[in-house]
Amino acid sequence: MNACMASFRKLIALFLLLLTVLGNRVAHSRFVVETESIRVLSPLSMRGKHDGAIGNFGVPDYGGFIVGSVVYPEKGSFGCEPFEGDKPFKPRFPRLTVLLLDRGGCYFALKVWNAQQAGASAVLVADNVGEPLITMDSPEESNDADGYIEKIGIPSALIEKSFGDSLKDALKKHEDVVVKLDWRESMPHPDERVEYEFWTNSNDECGARCDEQMDFVKSFKGHAQILEKGGYTLFTPHYITWYCPQAFILTSQCKSQCINHGRYCAPDPEKDFGEGYQGKDVVIENLRQLCVHRVANESNRSWVWWDFVTDFHIRCSMKTKRYSKECAEEVIKSLDLPIEKIKKCMGNPEADVENEVLKTEQVVQVGKGSRGDVTILPTLVINNVQFRGKLERTSVLKAICAGFKESTEPPICLSGDIETNECLHKNGGCWQDKHSNITACRDTFRGRVCECPVVNGVQYKGDGYSSCDAYGPARCTINNGGCWSETKNKLTFSACSNSELSGCRCPEGFRGDGIKCEDVDECKERTACQCDGCSCKDTWGGYDCKCRGNLLYIKEQDACIERRGSRFAWFLTFLILAAVAGVGVAGYIFYKYRLRSYMDSEIMAIMSQYMPLDNHHNNQAQTAEAEPLRQNSTLTERAVPELSEKNGLEVVTLLPSFVVGPYICPKLPVSVRTTLAPLFGNEDGYGVLLKTCMVHVDDIVRAQIFLLEHPDAKGRYTCSSDVVTLESLAELLSAKYPEFHMPSKESLKDIKGYNMFPTISSKKLTDCSFKFEYGVEEMYRDAIRCCKEKGYL
Repeated sequence: MNACMASFRKLIALFLLLLTVLGNRVAHSRFVVETESIRVLSPLSMRGKHDGAIGNFGVPDYGGFIVGSVVYPEKGSFGCEPFEGDKPFKPRFPRLTVLLLDRGGCYFALKVWNAQQAGASAVLVADNVGEPLITMDSPEESNDADGYIEKIGIPSALIEKSFGDSLKDALKKHEDVVVKLDWRESMPHPDERVEYEFWTNSNDECGARCDEQMDFVKSFKGHAQILEKGGYTLFTPHYITWYCPQAFILTSQCKSQCINHGRYCAPDPEKDFGEGYQGKDVVIENLRQLCVHRVANESNRSWVWWDFVTDFHIRCSMKTKRYSKECAEEVIKSLDLPIEKIKKCMGNPEADVENEVLKTEQVVQVGKGSRGDVTILPTLVINNVQFRGKLERTSVLKAICAGFKESTEPPICLSGDIETNECLHKNGGCWQDKHSNITACRDTFRGRVCECPVVNGVQYKGDGYSSCDAYGPARCTINNGGCWSETKNKLTFSACSNSELSGCRCPEGFRGDGIKCEDVDECKERTACQCDGCSCKDTWGGYDCKCRGNLLYIKEQDACIERRGSRFAWFLTFLILAAVAGVGVAGYIFYKYRLRSYMDSEIMAIMSQYMPLDNHHNNQAQTAEAEPLRQNSTLTERAVPELSEKNGLEVVTLLPSFVVGPYICPKLPVSVRTTLAPLFGNEDGYGVLLKTCMVHVDDIVRAQIFLLEHPDAKGRYTCSSDVVTLESLAELLSAKYPEFHMPSKESLKDIKGYNMFPTISSKKLTDCSFKFEYGVEEMYRDAIRCCKEKGYL
């Protein structure tokens, strides 16, 4: 009787084992063969592309390729016995060896191992029958394989019989057969994130397969967590489950291996129903590990799954007899995970209902699209393609890195352990500026690319191989845009202009191609200061011209004019716009009477930050944004007292507050950048705008002309039309420009700063009947429109 019961249990165990392994793996499975590209490069008559089925052992070079000479052994073409000699296969040319072997006689993995021992870099196994390609797998249960299977470190592929025969025929004719094995397109790489899933099992008593997957989890955990925390990957663990046939649901064997009334089952860990752990113990722990990932993912800690699985294996293994709910919950507590949420996710394993989590696992186990069914543990799927090769840390990381869109790989993919930085050797053949240490070579996982770079916000343009030139408004900040520049006597001149997007042009007073410029001697060449009574003295970058006697030199007319008494008395008005808090405006000197004809050029110089300055013949290069304004206003202010006293002139000054509005200079003025701080997201400028005064640039020009023509104008005038607070400004801009993300009133309450112009008043100006035409809304309307046209917004 006991013997009969034992036989019955073994029969049921065998039935369930065949059901789980064969029923799903053969009868209902859809296998997808993952392939690589094999291109024949030589001889010319054989050039073409062929497919090879990637072997499920060894190390396929995902994302890379190798080029080698094909060698076919004269003896032992099956490769089932070790080849004699030290590296017996030597190509006629110094290339890698790709060994061609015949199918049959022994395991595929043994052939590749023997080839590796003989010095081969890759193996092609030619099929012996004309049939579709299949995946070469390693033996699941083989004592012979235990010594070598994990040591295989070269790639291999199965090729069709017809292709193998053609290779052999060419080799018999002593042709040099060169092939390129290419895995760069074996792994899809559509975007900047890789999705991958790992099919595994919590059972640690299933032999070599269980040991392999646990060793992988432990070694790959660090890489996986770096990728997951950085948002580079989306990882999902999966666990295979089976079901119990309806006819056996009420048997003790089915009850011991399944939960939820036979819906979800796992094979007995020891393959013996009478002792040790039961299959349902494995199903419940698999379910718990799935819920650990789900719950951790809800709190954006999905990577904790790796910690739980490794800790559980160490603390709660079957071998130590601690594989239990209690031990698992201790691990959960140590990782600060909510136990109650995990229990709720798991549901009741005794209930006669579907379990949402495990039902989902059964659905996704069936392949769709380019992915085949999952039937073997462990299985790794990357970007919906099943990984082939040895389940080892570096091999898997290379495959994941091959799944990123080119040039979007995270830094971990560019380490020297898994790829070679081609930019280190002769700069990858790309353009390079050694002086500025700028290169167009950019290392990627699939190899280098030559692209003109962006450096400190400056875009370089060119082919990336032979040329890259700085382009755009800020190009002069890097190596002076590649243009000429020189400093003498504390004066700097440059052939690079920020008002031009590209090119070099020698400044006024110099000639050359912009790469090299030489000073022009205007006096010697008689190109300036040629009027009667003029004396010319050459200077670096310009000239000085003086008139004899009491005559006054007018540069624009290259003429000397007389100074007369009351009939031709001059009344020169200087408009000096002094910078306040770093954003003032240059002052201007103008005459009221006889020199009225020259006032057009003076008014055109209004607001030096809004219009390019004319530094006359001493046009010093602009090495900083405020430098032209600072030089001009300083020189003017020093000259005003001396000139006015010497010639009996009257001086009028106009002091503006923050000037807002359109501008024609190439760079963004400081005042506009500061007043538009909420639109640029520049929080450093908020403190200045707590409460400040503003005026439209056109009102500044109108005020200058008004004072020029006013008969009683004298002394200093301030010019400011509106007082603005940061909160009112944010409210106005939010209503008028909803496309910009403006700070809320609440976020502005804690801003600290100071009032830029607490006592400024335009009363003296308005008492003279001057009226402002522009308000705050018009100021910002014109400034924003101008910034959009120039690409700053």
